Amino acid sequence: MWPTAAEELERVQAELAARRPTPWRPAGPRPAIAGCFACFARGQAGRGRAGEPGWAGAALVLGDRRVVATVAVTGIAGAPYEPGLLALREGPLLEAALRALPRRPDVVIANATGRDHPRGAGLALHLGAELDLPSVGVTDRPLLATGAESLFIEDTEVARRARTRPGARALVVHPGWRTELDTAVALVLAACRGRRTPEALRRARRPADDRDRSVGADRGGGPAGLAPRAGAADAAAEADEAAGDERRLARPPRRG
Repeated sequence: MWPTAAEELERVQAELAARRPTPWRPAGPRPAIAGCFACFARGQAGRGRAGEPGWAGAALVLGDRRVVATVAVTGIAGAPYEPGLLALREGPLLEAALRALPRRPDVVIANATGRDHPRGAGLALHLGAELDLPSVGVTDRPLLATGAESLFIEDTEVARRARTRPGARALVVHPGWRTELDTAVALVLAACRGRRTPEALRRARRPADDRDRSVGADRGGGPAGLAPRAGAADAAAEADEAAGDERRLARPPRRG
């Protein structure tokens, strides 16, 4: 169960940060990757509010680039946005979208941090623990960590910048639940397939683009949702990907 209050969430985050589960290693060169993304209705001032309408999308992509499914769910924001407490706002929505996929992935990629966090357990790590799945975070910027390529909190490397395409802004890659930093970076680089962001995240964001046109969803949290879809993505997805890669992954830019 996801915490519903800041004090409870902070306690859970501290407990998760202290755990050291067995690190995950891909069984083969092409793991099944799920991406997830959330967004909320436009028109809310500042950091939003608890109870505002929200959507979350998820996509499952196999190693041969076959998209097994894209799904979307609707719900509400659990809280306003607060750095370090993103799980209150988005956690249940993202979990619901991932559980709606027709099969279990090998690993999850989320637009959130892992160890780069005030208590060492950002939403990417928390989501993996909740699902009992290895997880990786991808963001535009670090939350707290500093550095050039390697990003540190005190003396510990907690994230790393990775340039996934020549000339593009580097992403920040965060190890999450059961993933070490080298594994996380290798996974993200392989999953981008010549684009700036991992394909599973791009595919998860597709429903948001459609919904954005129809109801005006705020891409500041991620993708909005349509009815669940299964099978290969339509040809329009390919046309939209190049433009979509260069959008900011999320607003606010620092996502914990």
